[in-house]
Amino acid sequence: MKNDGPGLSDLQGGGDMGAHAHEHALAGADDAIVAGRAADGDTVAFAVLVRRHTPMMRAYARQVLPGNAEVDDVVQEVWVTAWQRMGELSDPARVRSWLMRITGRTAIDRIRAARVHLDVDDLEPTAPAHTSPARIVEGRSGTAALSAALHELPDAQRACWVLREIGECSYEEIAEELDVSASTVRGLLARARKFLLVRMEEWR
Repeated sequence: MKNDGPGLSDLQGGGDMGAHAHEHALAGADDAIVAGRAADGDTVAFAVLVRRHTPMMRAYARQVLPGNAEVDDVVQEVWVTAWQRMGELSDPARVRSWLMRITGRTAIDRIRAARVHLDVDDLEPTAPAHTSPARIVEGRSGTAALSAALHELPDAQRACWVLREIGECSYEEIAEELDVSASTVRGLLARARKFLLVRMEEWR
């Protein structure tokens, strides 16, 4: 399978009648079938995955990132990565959680790489008229503080927290993704939540 797949905009719309018919046939199939086809290089099947999971991934990235400006870039990057690595997906039925994990990692990498500069003048035009600049900065600062606190957690704790609180994965799904027991997941989550509760006390 080629590393450079079709663009996200191409997959979300366009294509010939044959592709549309093929996509319609796959639209009702479960993730295991669609992801399996995509892993074999079927771009139409991959387009079905894009349409099916992009809204979830956008919502996920929006909650992880301190602002909305990079959401589309993150989702685009995740789909490029997914296209390149579809062949590595051992269980196509788990493509949703696989995509969630890549989305979380990509968004967190963006946060780590970014230097956040809050400019009240830039923020004011997009804020509701009743929202003061001070409240805008406070809200953004709280999000940045949460991101910073998350980065202080050990990798396993951070992964558990993000998958549970942002990705809304079950304990069993997290356990499968991290290759640990459900009881270990509960313990990691408890420690992560306790740490974040203390670190975010001033924002409560």
